[in-house]
Amino acid sequence: MGQLTQQDVEWRLNVARKRLAAVGTPKAAAEAFLENYRRLLHGEQTLIPEADITPVDRLPRLDEQWGNPDTGRRELQKLVVIKLAGGLGTSMGLDMPKALLPVKEGRTFLDLTLGQIRHLRETHRSDVPLLLMSSFATQAALEKALQQADTPVGNPRDLPVLFAQNRVPKIIADTLEPVRTELNDPSGWCPPGHGDIYTVMWETGILERLLSLGYRYAFVSNIDNLGATVDLRLVGYMAESGAPFLMEVAERTAADRKGGHLARDAKGRLLLRESGQCPPEDFHLFQDVQRHRYFNTNNLWLNLEALQTVLRNNNGRLPLPVIVNRKSLNPQNPLSMPVFHLETAAGAAISLFEGAAAVAVPRARFLPVKTTDDLLAIRSDIYLLEADSTLRVNPERRLETIFIDLDHRVYGRLPEFDLRFPSGPPSLVRCRSLTIEGDFLFQGRVVLEGSVYLRNRSSRQMLVPANTLIRGNGAE
Repeated sequence: MGQLTQQDVEWRLNVARKRLAAVGTPKAAAEAFLENYRRLLHGEQTLIPEADITPVDRLPRLDEQWGNPDTGRRELQKLVVIKLAGGLGTSMGLDMPKALLPVKEGRTFLDLTLGQIRHLRETHRSDVPLLLMSSFATQAALEKALQQADTPVGNPRDLPVLFAQNRVPKIIADTLEPVRTELNDPSGWCPPGHGDIYTVMWETGILERLLSLGYRYAFVSNIDNLGATVDLRLVGYMAESGAPFLMEVAERTAADRKGGHLARDAKGRLLLRESGQCPPEDFHLFQDVQRHRYFNTNNLWLNLEALQTVLRNNNGRLPLPVIVNRKSLNPQNPLSMPVFHLETAAGAAISLFEGAAAVAVPRARFLPVKTTDDLLAIRSDIYLLEADSTLRVNPERRLETIFIDLDHRVYGRLPEFDLRFPSGPPSLVRCRSLTIEGDFLFQGRVVLEGSVYLRNRSSRQMLVPANTLIRGNGAE
Protein backbone atom coordinates (compact mmCIF):
# COMPACT_ATOMS: atom_id res chain seq x y z
CA MET A 1 0.00 0.00 0.00
CA GLY A 2 1.07 3.61 -0.53
CA GLN A 3 2.28 6.01 2.12
CA LEU A 4 -0.40 6.91 4.64
CA THR A 5 -1.56 10.48 5.13
CA GLN A 6 -1.49 11.98 8.61
CA GLN A 7 -5.29 11.64 8.67
CA ASP A 8 -4.99 7.92 7.84
CA VAL A 9 -2.45 7.47 10.64
CA GLU A 10 -4.57 9.29 13.22
CA TRP A 11 -7.69 7.31 12.28
CA ARG A 12 -5.87 4.00 12.79
CA LEU A 13 -4.33 5.13 16.06
CA ASN A 14 -7.73 6.25 17.31
CA VAL A 15 -9.31 2.89 16.46
CA ALA A 16 -6.54 1.12 18.35
CA ARG A 17 -6.80 3.54 21.28
CA LYS A 18 -10.55 2.88 21.62
CA ARG A 19 -10.08 -0.90 21.50
CA LEU A 20 -7.37 -0.76 24.17
CA ALA A 21 -9.59 1.39 26.40
CA ALA A 22 -12.55 -0.94 25.89
CA VAL A 23 -10.66 -3.89 27.38
CA GLY A 24 -9.18 -1.84 30.22
CA THR A 25 -5.56 -1.73 29.09
CA PRO A 26 -3.50 0.21 31.68
CA LYS A 27 -2.13 3.59 30.62
CA ALA A 28 1.57 2.70 30.38
CA ALA A 29 0.88 -0.48 28.39
CA ALA A 30 -1.50 1.34 26.03
CA GLU A 31 1.02 4.13 25.44
CA ALA A 32 3.79 1.59 24.76
CA PHE A 33 1.69 -0.16 22.11
CA LEU A 34 0.49 3.07 20.50
CA GLU A 35 4.06 4.35 20.22
CA ASN A 36 5.16 1.13 18.51
CA TYR A 37 2.10 1.24 16.25
CA ARG A 38 2.82 4.88 15.37
CA ARG A 39 6.34 3.92 14.33
CA LEU A 40 4.96 1.21 12.06
CA LEU A 41 2.41 3.56 10.48
CA HIS A 42 5.05 6.20 9.79
CA GLY A 43 7.33 3.61 8.24
CA GLU A 44 10.08 4.26 10.77
CA GLN A 45 13.06 1.95 10.90
CA THR A 46 12.35 -1.04 13.12
CA LEU A 47 15.33 -3.03 11.82
CA ILE A 48 18.89 -3.23 13.13
CA PRO A 49 21.31 -3.33 10.18
CA GLU A 50 24.56 -5.25 10.42
CA ALA A 51 26.49 -2.02 9.81
CA ASP A 52 25.16 -0.57 13.10
CA ILE A 53 26.42 -3.35 15.36
CA THR A 54 29.59 -5.18 16.33
CA PRO A 55 29.75 -8.92 17.13
CA VAL A 56 30.55 -10.01 20.69
CA ASP A 57 33.77 -12.00 20.57
CA ARG A 58 34.18 -13.21 24.13
CA LEU A 59 32.21 -13.38 27.38
CA PRO A 60 32.89 -14.73 30.89
CA ARG A 61 31.80 -18.34 31.35
CA LEU A 62 29.71 -19.68 34.19
CA ASP A 63 31.80 -22.87 34.37
CA GLU A 64 35.01 -20.90 34.99
CA GLN A 65 34.53 -20.24 38.72
CA TRP A 66 32.16 -17.37 37.94
CA GLY A 67 29.82 -16.34 40.74
CA ASN A 68 29.87 -17.24 44.43
CA PRO A 69 27.40 -19.98 45.46
CA ASP A 70 27.92 -19.28 49.18
CA THR A 71 26.79 -15.71 48.69
CA GLY A 72 23.93 -16.97 46.56
CA ARG A 73 22.81 -19.29 49.35
CA ARG A 74 22.78 -16.41 51.84
CA GLU A 75 20.90 -14.13 49.44
CA LEU A 76 18.35 -16.71 48.30
CA GLN A 77 15.61 -15.26 50.50
CA LYS A 78 15.79 -12.11 48.38
CA LEU A 79 15.05 -13.94 45.12
CA VAL A 80 11.77 -14.37 43.24
CA VAL A 81 11.38 -16.78 40.31
CA ILE A 82 9.20 -15.64 37.40
CA LYS A 83 8.18 -17.98 34.58
CA LEU A 84 6.78 -16.71 31.28
CA ALA A 85 3.70 -18.87 30.65
CA GLY A 86 1.56 -16.91 28.21
CA GLY A 87 2.05 -19.07 25.13
CA LEU A 88 -0.44 -21.48 23.54
CA GLY A 89 1.96 -23.75 21.69
CA THR A 90 0.43 -22.90 18.34
CA SER A 91 3.67 -23.91 16.59
CA MET A 92 2.73 -27.50 17.50
CA GLY A 93 -0.92 -27.13 16.58
CA LEU A 94 -2.08 -26.66 20.17
CA ASP A 95 -4.93 -24.45 21.38
CA MET A 96 -4.14 -24.91 25.07
CA PRO A 97 -1.43 -23.39 27.28
CA LYS A 98 1.93 -24.77 26.33
CA ALA A 99 2.70 -24.98 30.05
CA LEU A 100 0.19 -27.84 30.28
CA LEU A 101 1.79 -29.99 27.57
CA PRO A 102 2.98 -33.39 28.89
CA VAL A 103 6.69 -33.21 28.19
CA LYS A 104 8.46 -35.93 30.22
CA GLU A 105 7.06 -39.09 31.78
CA GLY A 106 3.56 -37.63 31.62
CA ARG A 107 4.48 -34.50 33.55
CA THR A 108 3.82 -31.06 32.13
CA PHE A 109 6.04 -27.98 32.08
CA LEU A 110 3.95 -26.65 34.96
CA ASP A 111 4.34 -29.89 36.93
CA LEU A 112 8.11 -29.79 36.53
CA THR A 113 8.29 -26.10 37.44
CA LEU A 114 6.30 -26.67 40.63
CA GLY A 115 8.50 -29.65 41.47
CA GLN A 116 11.67 -27.61 41.02
CA ILE A 117 10.40 -24.85 43.29
CA ARG A 118 9.36 -27.34 45.98
CA HIS A 119 12.81 -28.92 45.88
CA LEU A 120 14.54 -25.53 46.04
CA ARG A 121 12.50 -24.55 49.09
CA GLU A 122 13.04 -27.83 50.88
CA THR A 123 16.76 -28.04 50.16
CA HIS A 124 17.60 -24.50 51.24
CA ARG A 125 14.75 -23.92 53.72
CA SER A 126 13.81 -20.78 51.85
CA ASP A 127 10.33 -19.80 50.66
CA VAL A 128 11.38 -18.59 47.23
CA PRO A 129 8.21 -17.23 45.56
CA LEU A 130 7.10 -18.48 42.15
CA LEU A 131 5.22 -16.11 39.85
CA LEU A 132 3.78 -17.09 36.48
CA MET A 133 3.10 -14.45 33.84
CA SER A 134 0.08 -15.73 31.91
CA SER A 135 -1.86 -14.16 29.05
CA PHE A 136 -5.54 -13.66 28.27
CA ALA A 137 -5.31 -16.97 26.38
CA THR A 138 -3.79 -19.03 29.20
CA GLN A 139 -4.96 -17.42 32.45
CA ALA A 140 -8.10 -19.48 33.12
CA ALA A 141 -6.55 -22.84 32.25
CA LEU A 142 -3.48 -22.16 34.38
CA GLU A 143 -5.65 -21.13 37.33
CA LYS A 144 -7.52 -24.43 37.07
CA ALA A 145 -4.31 -26.45 36.74
CA LEU A 146 -2.79 -24.80 39.82
CA GLN A 147 -5.91 -25.61 41.82
CA GLN A 148 -5.72 -29.26 40.74
CA ALA A 149 -1.96 -29.70 41.24
CA ASP A 150 -1.02 -32.72 43.35
CA THR A 151 0.97 -30.55 45.72
CA PRO A 152 -0.01 -26.90 45.26
CA VAL A 153 2.79 -24.39 45.63
CA GLY A 154 1.56 -21.39 47.57
CA ASN A 155 3.62 -18.23 47.87
CA PRO A 156 4.72 -16.60 51.10
CA ARG A 157 3.09 -13.39 52.30
CA ASP A 158 0.07 -13.93 50.03
CA LEU A 159 1.96 -13.10 46.85
CA PRO A 160 -0.15 -14.13 43.83
CA VAL A 161 1.19 -17.01 41.76
CA LEU A 162 -0.43 -15.76 38.54
CA PHE A 163 -0.41 -12.36 36.93
CA ALA A 164 -1.58 -11.67 33.39
CA GLN A 165 0.20 -9.69 30.72
CA ASN A 166 -1.65 -7.24 28.53
CA ARG A 167 -3.34 -7.80 25.19
CA VAL A 168 -3.15 -5.58 22.15
CA PRO A 169 -4.85 -5.56 18.72
CA LYS A 170 -3.42 -7.50 15.82
CA ILE A 171 -2.68 -5.35 12.77
CA ILE A 172 -3.91 -6.25 9.26
CA ALA A 173 -0.76 -6.62 7.17
CA ASP A 174 -2.23 -5.23 3.93
CA THR A 175 -3.90 -2.09 5.31
CA LEU A 176 -2.12 -1.58 8.67
CA GLU A 177 -5.54 -1.26 10.32
CA PRO A 178 -6.25 -2.81 13.72
CA VAL A 179 -8.22 -6.04 13.51
CA ARG A 180 -11.75 -5.19 14.65
CA THR A 181 -13.33 -8.37 15.92
CA GLU A 182 -15.70 -8.49 18.87
CA LEU A 183 -13.90 -7.51 22.06
CA ASN A 184 -14.29 -11.01 23.50
CA ASP A 185 -13.08 -12.69 20.29
CA PRO A 186 -9.48 -13.76 20.99
CA SER A 187 -8.61 -13.94 17.29
CA GLY A 188 -8.33 -10.15 17.14
CA TRP A 189 -5.85 -9.87 19.99
CA CYS A 190 -2.32 -10.94 20.84
CA PRO A 191 0.08 -10.52 23.74
CA PRO A 192 2.63 -7.74 23.09
CA GLY A 193 5.62 -10.04 23.60
CA HIS A 194 7.33 -10.97 26.86
CA GLY A 195 8.93 -7.50 26.99
CA ASP A 196 5.54 -6.54 28.44
CA ILE A 197 6.63 -8.07 31.76
CA TYR A 198 8.23 -4.85 32.95
CA THR A 199 5.18 -2.67 32.37
CA VAL A 200 2.89 -5.31 33.91
CA MET A 201 5.02 -5.52 37.05
CA TRP A 202 4.89 -1.74 37.31
CA GLU A 203 1.18 -1.23 36.57
CA THR A 204 -0.09 -4.05 38.80
CA GLY A 205 2.05 -2.98 41.75
CA ILE A 206 3.82 -6.36 41.85
CA LEU A 207 7.25 -4.74 41.56
CA GLU A 208 6.59 -2.28 44.38
CA ARG A 209 5.20 -5.04 46.58
CA LEU A 210 8.16 -7.34 46.01
CA LEU A 211 10.55 -4.56 46.99
CA SER A 212 8.52 -3.70 50.08
CA LEU A 213 8.76 -7.34 51.18
CA GLY A 214 12.54 -7.36 50.86
CA TYR A 215 12.99 -9.11 47.52
CA ARG A 216 15.85 -7.69 45.46
CA TYR A 217 16.41 -10.07 42.54
CA ALA A 218 14.23 -11.82 39.98
CA PHE A 219 15.12 -14.80 37.80
CA VAL A 220 12.95 -14.67 34.66
CA SER A 221 12.77 -17.51 32.13
CA ASN A 222 10.43 -19.28 29.72
CA ILE A 223 8.41 -22.06 31.30
CA ASP A 224 9.19 -24.29 28.30
CA ASN A 225 12.95 -24.10 28.97
CA LEU A 226 13.54 -27.09 31.24
CA GLY A 227 17.17 -26.11 31.82
CA ALA A 228 16.29 -22.76 33.41
CA THR A 229 16.73 -23.55 37.10
CA VAL A 230 18.00 -21.39 39.96
CA ASP A 231 21.81 -21.42 40.06
CA LEU A 232 23.28 -20.15 43.32
CA ARG A 233 26.37 -18.88 41.51
CA LEU A 234 24.22 -16.47 39.55
CA VAL A 235 22.32 -15.36 42.64
CA GLY A 236 25.72 -14.71 44.23
CA TYR A 237 26.91 -12.74 41.22
CA MET A 238 23.84 -10.49 41.29
CA ALA A 239 24.40 -9.80 44.99
CA GLU A 240 28.16 -9.18 44.87
CA SER A 241 28.44 -7.33 41.56
CA GLY A 242 25.48 -5.02 41.90
CA ALA A 243 24.73 -5.69 38.22
CA PRO A 244 21.32 -4.26 37.26
CA PHE A 245 20.66 -6.85 34.54
CA LEU A 246 22.27 -10.15 33.58
CA MET A 247 21.52 -12.24 30.50
CA GLU A 248 22.45 -15.89 30.16
CA VAL A 249 23.65 -16.68 26.66
CA ALA A 250 24.88 -19.87 25.01
CA GLU A 251 27.14 -20.48 22.05
CA ARG A 252 25.24 -20.76 18.80
CA THR A 253 25.21 -23.87 16.68
CA ALA A 254 23.65 -24.40 13.25
CA ALA A 255 20.39 -25.26 15.02
CA ASP A 256 20.34 -21.79 16.66
CA ARG A 257 21.03 -19.67 13.59
CA LYS A 258 17.50 -18.23 13.52
CA GLY A 259 17.44 -17.22 17.18
CA GLY A 260 18.17 -13.74 18.54
CA HIS A 261 21.83 -13.00 19.10
CA LEU A 262 23.88 -10.67 21.28
CA ALA A 263 25.84 -7.75 19.80
CA ARG A 264 27.17 -4.30 20.72
CA ASP A 265 25.91 -0.95 19.49
CA ALA A 266 28.05 1.98 18.36
CA LYS A 267 28.62 3.00 22.01
CA GLY A 268 29.74 -0.49 23.00
CA ARG A 269 26.58 -1.36 24.93
CA LEU A 270 25.17 -4.86 24.73
CA LEU A 271 22.01 -5.28 22.69
CA LEU A 272 19.79 -8.09 21.50
CA ARG A 273 18.86 -8.48 17.82
CA GLU A 274 15.99 -10.81 16.97
CA SER A 275 15.42 -12.28 13.49
CA GLY A 276 12.44 -9.96 12.98
CA GLN A 277 14.80 -6.99 13.40
CA CYS A 278 17.31 -8.07 10.76
CA PRO A 279 17.12 -6.57 7.24
CA PRO A 280 16.74 -9.27 4.56
CA GLU A 281 20.05 -8.35 2.94
CA ASP A 282 21.87 -9.00 6.25
CA PHE A 283 20.20 -12.29 7.10
CA HIS A 284 23.13 -14.39 5.93
CA LEU A 285 25.29 -12.57 8.49
CA PHE A 286 22.59 -12.92 11.15
CA GLN A 287 22.75 -16.69 10.64
CA ASP A 288 26.56 -16.83 10.67
CA VAL A 289 27.17 -18.57 14.01
CA GLN A 290 30.91 -17.95 13.81
CA ARG A 291 30.37 -14.20 13.46
CA HIS A 292 27.60 -13.85 16.03
CA ARG A 293 28.61 -16.46 18.59
CA TYR A 294 26.06 -16.03 21.36
CA PHE A 295 22.28 -16.31 21.48
CA ASN A 296 19.89 -15.23 24.19
CA THR A 297 18.52 -18.12 26.26
CA ASN A 298 15.94 -15.72 27.72
CA ASN A 299 17.19 -16.63 31.19
CA LEU A 300 17.34 -13.15 32.69
CA TRP A 301 18.42 -11.92 36.13
CA LEU A 302 17.04 -8.57 37.26
CA ASN A 303 17.98 -6.24 40.08
CA LEU A 304 14.51 -5.11 41.14
CA GLU A 305 15.66 -1.78 42.57
CA ALA A 306 17.43 -0.93 39.31
CA LEU A 307 14.34 -1.99 37.35
CA GLN A 308 12.13 0.26 39.46
CA THR A 309 14.44 3.22 38.81
CA VAL A 310 14.48 2.71 35.04
CA LEU A 311 10.70 2.25 34.92
CA ARG A 312 10.11 5.33 37.05
CA ASN A 313 12.33 7.37 34.74
CA ASN A 314 10.29 6.15 31.73
CA ASN A 315 6.77 6.58 33.16
CA GLY A 316 6.27 2.87 33.78
CA ARG A 317 7.34 1.50 30.39
CA LEU A 318 10.68 0.64 28.89
CA PRO A 319 11.54 2.03 25.43
CA LEU A 320 12.17 -1.39 23.92
CA PRO A 321 12.61 -1.82 20.16
CA VAL A 322 9.49 -3.09 18.41
CA ILE A 323 9.53 -6.44 16.62
CA VAL A 324 7.05 -6.73 13.75
CA ASN A 325 6.12 -10.41 13.49
CA ARG A 326 4.10 -11.59 10.51
CA LYS A 327 1.45 -14.15 11.48
CA SER A 328 -1.89 -15.55 10.34
CA LEU A 329 -5.10 -14.25 11.90
CA ASN A 330 -6.02 -17.83 12.81
CA PRO A 331 -2.87 -19.57 14.10
CA GLN A 332 -4.40 -22.95 13.19
CA ASN A 333 -4.87 -21.87 9.57
CA PRO A 334 -1.74 -20.49 7.88
CA LEU A 335 -3.88 -19.45 4.90
CA SER A 336 -6.00 -17.04 6.95
CA MET A 337 -5.54 -13.28 6.67
CA PRO A 338 -1.93 -12.09 7.21
CA VAL A 339 -1.53 -9.91 10.28
CA PHE A 340 1.27 -8.28 12.24
CA HIS A 341 1.93 -8.80 15.94
CA LEU A 342 3.75 -5.81 17.43
CA GLU A 343 5.96 -7.27 20.15
CA THR A 344 8.90 -6.50 22.37
CA ALA A 345 11.46 -8.91 23.84
CA ALA A 346 12.31 -8.98 27.55
CA GLY A 347 15.98 -9.53 26.76
CA ALA A 348 16.13 -6.31 24.72
CA ALA A 349 16.16 -4.41 28.03
CA ILE A 350 19.85 -5.28 28.34
CA SER A 351 20.66 -2.11 26.36
CA LEU A 352 18.79 0.11 28.84
CA PHE A 353 20.77 -0.68 32.00
CA GLU A 354 24.15 0.89 32.59
CA GLY A 355 26.47 -1.93 33.64
CA ALA A 356 24.31 -4.73 32.24
CA ALA A 357 26.22 -7.98 31.75
CA ALA A 358 26.03 -11.32 29.96
CA VAL A 359 27.48 -14.70 30.85
CA ALA A 360 28.01 -17.75 28.66
CA VAL A 361 26.32 -20.77 30.25
CA PRO A 362 26.45 -24.49 29.46
CA ARG A 363 23.96 -25.82 26.96
CA ALA A 364 22.26 -27.73 29.78
CA ARG A 365 20.69 -24.43 30.89
CA PHE A 366 18.88 -24.14 27.56
CA LEU A 367 16.52 -27.03 26.89
CA PRO A 368 13.55 -25.38 25.16
CA VAL A 369 10.64 -27.12 23.48
CA LYS A 370 9.50 -24.97 20.56
CA THR A 371 8.65 -27.71 18.05
CA THR A 372 7.93 -31.43 17.95
CA ASP A 373 11.60 -31.88 16.97
CA ASP A 374 12.56 -30.54 20.40
CA LEU A 375 9.82 -32.54 22.10
CA LEU A 376 11.06 -35.83 20.65
CA ALA A 377 14.56 -35.20 22.02
CA ILE A 378 13.32 -34.27 25.50
CA ARG A 379 10.95 -37.24 25.71
CA SER A 380 13.67 -39.66 24.57
CA ASP A 381 16.31 -41.44 26.64
CA ILE A 382 18.83 -38.68 25.93
CA TYR A 383 17.48 -36.98 29.05
CA LEU A 384 16.65 -38.47 32.44
CA LEU A 385 14.16 -36.95 34.87
CA GLU A 386 15.65 -36.42 38.31
CA ALA A 387 13.89 -36.50 41.68
CA ASP A 388 14.18 -32.70 41.88
CA SER A 389 12.15 -32.39 38.64
CA THR A 390 15.16 -31.33 36.57
CA LEU A 391 16.55 -33.05 33.51
CA ARG A 392 20.07 -34.33 33.10
CA VAL A 393 21.82 -35.84 30.13
CA ASN A 394 21.88 -39.63 30.20
CA PRO A 395 25.43 -40.67 31.25
CA GLU A 396 25.36 -43.23 28.42
CA ARG A 397 25.30 -40.42 25.86
CA ARG A 398 28.73 -39.58 24.46
CA LEU A 399 27.60 -37.23 21.68
CA GLU A 400 26.90 -33.51 21.53
CA THR A 401 23.48 -31.93 21.05
CA ILE A 402 21.35 -34.01 18.71
CA PHE A 403 20.02 -32.53 15.47
CA ILE A 404 16.43 -33.59 14.68
CA ASP A 405 14.50 -32.62 11.55
CA LEU A 406 11.07 -34.23 11.33
CA ASP A 407 8.83 -33.80 8.29
CA HIS A 408 6.52 -31.15 9.70
CA ARG A 409 3.80 -31.97 7.20
CA VAL A 410 3.46 -35.26 9.07
CA TYR A 411 4.89 -34.66 12.56
CA GLY A 412 4.50 -30.92 13.04
CA ARG A 413 1.21 -31.03 14.97
CA LEU A 414 1.18 -32.75 18.34
CA PRO A 415 -1.87 -35.02 17.76
CA GLU A 416 -0.35 -36.48 14.58
CA PHE A 417 3.08 -36.64 16.21
CA ASP A 418 1.78 -38.69 19.15
CA LEU A 419 -0.04 -41.11 16.83
CA ARG A 420 3.26 -42.01 15.17
CA PHE A 421 4.98 -42.88 18.44
CA PRO A 422 2.25 -44.86 20.25
CA SER A 423 4.80 -46.66 22.47
CA GLY A 424 6.88 -43.58 23.15
CA PRO A 425 9.92 -42.15 21.37
CA PRO A 426 12.69 -44.30 19.93
CA SER A 427 15.97 -44.65 21.80
CA LEU A 428 18.19 -41.76 20.72
CA VAL A 429 20.96 -41.95 23.30
CA ARG A 430 23.45 -43.06 20.62
CA CYS A 431 21.89 -41.06 17.79
CA ARG A 432 23.88 -38.16 16.36
CA SER A 433 21.14 -36.80 14.11
CA LEU A 434 17.70 -37.85 12.88
CA THR A 435 16.02 -36.69 9.69
CA ILE A 436 12.63 -38.08 8.67
CA GLU A 437 11.04 -37.37 5.31
CA GLY A 438 7.56 -38.78 4.82
CA ASP A 439 5.26 -40.79 7.05
CA PHE A 440 6.59 -43.48 9.42
CA LEU A 441 4.81 -45.25 12.28
CA PHE A 442 7.09 -46.48 15.08
CA GLN A 443 5.19 -49.51 16.35
CA GLY A 444 7.16 -50.19 19.51
CA ARG A 445 10.58 -49.93 21.04
CA VAL A 446 12.98 -48.80 18.29
CA VAL A 447 16.69 -47.96 18.61
CA LEU A 448 18.34 -45.38 16.36
CA GLU A 449 22.12 -44.94 16.27
CA GLY A 450 24.48 -42.62 14.38
CA SER A 451 23.17 -40.24 11.73
CA VAL A 452 19.81 -41.67 10.68
CA TYR A 453 17.92 -40.55 7.59
CA LEU A 454 14.52 -42.14 6.93
CA ARG A 455 12.74 -41.38 3.66
CA ASN A 456 9.29 -42.50 2.55
CA ARG A 457 8.30 -40.99 -0.77
CA SER A 458 5.08 -42.95 -1.10
CA SER A 459 1.67 -41.72 0.01
CA ARG A 460 1.27 -44.74 2.30
CA GLN A 461 2.51 -44.87 5.86
CA MET A 462 5.60 -47.00 6.37
CA LEU A 463 5.86 -49.15 9.50
CA VAL A 464 8.95 -49.44 11.71
CA PRO A 465 8.41 -52.70 13.64
CA ALA A 466 9.07 -53.00 17.36
CA ASN A 467 12.59 -54.02 18.44
CA THR A 468 14.12 -52.60 15.26
CA LEU A 469 17.71 -51.31 15.36
CA ILE A 470 18.60 -48.74 12.69
CA ARG A 471 22.23 -47.71 12.37
CA GLY A 472 23.06 -44.70 10.24
CA ASN A 473 26.37 -43.23 9.17
CA GLY A 474 28.69 -42.44 12.05
CA ALA A 475 27.12 -45.00 14.41
CA GLU A 476 29.28 -45.81 17.41
